[in-house]
Amino acid sequence: MVTPSTGPGGSPEEVARRSADAMWSSDTAVKALGIEIREVAPGRAELAMQVRPDMVNGYDIGHGGLIATLADSAFAYACNTYGEVTVASGFEIDFLEPARLGDVLVATAVERVRRQRSGIYDVTVRSGDTVVAEFRGRSRSLGRPIG
Repeated sequence: MVTPSTGPGGSPEEVARRSADAMWSSDTAVKALGIEIREVAPGRAELAMQVRPDMVNGYDIGHGGLIATLADSAFAYACNTYGEVTVASGFEIDFLEPARLGDVLVATAVERVRRQRSGIYDVTVRSGDTVVAEFRGRSRSLGRPIG
C-alpha cells in the first residue's frame, strides 16, 4: 500500500509510478482503447492513443467522446500520483481542431492547483504540433490509499 507522502521506501516519483501501476492493473477502458502511458510524475501524466477506424464519427473525424476519454485518462493518472484514490468531480473540454484516422493523439496533464482534497488539472491533447483539445479537470481525493 502507498501512503500520500512518500510511501514505503519511495520518493515522490516512485509513489507516482506505483500509483500508476496500481491503476493500470485494472484499467480495462484505457487498455481497450489502446491508450499507452508515456510518462507519470507527481502531478503530471502523458498518455497517447492512435485514432483507429472504430474511433471516427460519421464525418470521418475523431469522435469527441473518445478524445475526451483520452484527456480524462491523462487527468486521472496525473491526479492519482500522490498515492491517494482521487476521482473527477467535473471537467470541461474545448475541441479546437479535428483529429483524423491514424493520428497519434498525445494528452499531457499538468497539475495547476492541489489543496487539501481538491485539485485542478489542465490537459492539452495534440496531434503532432496541432492542439486538438484543451481540457480542465477538477479532482477530489477520497482520502484512502491506492492499492
